[in-house]
Amino acid sequence: MSKVPAALNPTEEDISLLLAAQTHIGTKNADKQMAPYIYKRRADGIHLLNIGKTWEKIVLAARVLAAIENPADICVISGRQYGHRAVLKFAAQTGATAIAGRFTPGSFTNYITRSFKEPRVIVVTDPRVDHQAIREASYVNIPCISFVDSDSPLKFVDVAIPGNVRGRHSVGLLWWLLCRTVLRLKGGDLSVMPDMFFYRDPEETGNVDWSAEGAQDWAADGAAEAAHQLLGGTLT
Repeated sequence: MSKVPAALNPTEEDISLLLAAQTHIGTKNADKQMAPYIYKRRADGIHLLNIGKTWEKIVLAARVLAAIENPADICVISGRQYGHRAVLKFAAQTGATAIAGRFTPGSFTNYITRSFKEPRVIVVTDPRVDHQAIREASYVNIPCISFVDSDSPLKFVDVAIPGNVRGRHSVGLLWWLLCRTVLRLKGGDLSVMPDMFFYRDPEETGNVDWSAEGAQDWAADGAAEAAHQLLGGTLT
């Protein structure tokens, strides 16, 4: 790996989180431009991504984002449902501008539209789903940072961060790590757990106890449950 400050080197816990969230699991298809980021191909045809490359690119992307004076000039985008919560949390922690859901065509190119924006850099969850935003950014020379899977196209992507972009735990963890690294480069740190960036199914949270007693139980058990889910539990 490239030389970085000690605070930006991955710990054993970081690697365990990446493996537990199945960030290294790709698809059966592979784009030829993704070859440098693929570790090997399993017997069942699934391509495994190189976690070392993932970490290097997270640090590189964080350096780019930390160098931007006004965080609001960073636009984080996710058309994929699993990334909606993650980009909103990222924006809340860093001050970036979030677009969660459908990207309005013309947001970067048509100044007449109400949604018009002029970011200095965009960060997207999946280049296939967020292709409209990437293409428009290329028209107006806006750099693009993107999380990419083994079969993702890299056209118009300036910084590619390899990782599983189809798993809700993987997507949330990748955004959490990027957010934490950006804050560390600025002299701070991230105080929230990775599970705060995870997508939550409304049906699964429909029976949540919103009473004061329920809130106290959450405060007592939340951190331990998140750690068990990521490090000791089974992810689905």
